[in-house]
Amino acid sequence: MRSRLALLLVLAASPAWAEASCGELIERVQAATGAKVAERNADFARFDAGPQTALTLSCAGDQSSVGAQIKGETVPETYDTLFAQAGHAVTGIAPDRLREAARQARDGAQAKRHSTVDAEAARVTCAVMRRESGLLTQCALLQRPRT
Repeated sequence: MRSRLALLLVLAASPAWAEASCGELIERVQAATGAKVAERNADFARFDAGPQTALTLSCAGDQSSVGAQIKGETVPETYDTLFAQAGHAVTGIAPDRLREAARQARDGAQAKRHSTVDAEAARVTCAVMRRESGLLTQCALLQRPRT
């Protein structure tokens, strides 16, 4: 009986059991953002999130990441809000903190092409690229590994 209890405690403490499944994270992102799932597999999802806007979710236990991409010369305010809502659904970090980190990283990326800002237990990284089809802005929220 004690060995069963010990095994149960070990399994409950393992990161794989403590973290949400990819399906749960997909549902959280969808509920938080209103985005529609366009592609889905065991550890990844892509969402359509409006005109020229997409979200991606990569599930990796306690190191899942979410990204937002938008095509266009100007980035609307709704982009940072969408990014923050998706990031909050995955990490639990306050949306206001994620929105501000995304703005800072985007501002840096416009000047340097790529920029990174720490946001609590995660990192926001943004890149701005000019392509033949126009400007592409990408931001990602990466959870830091737990130690």
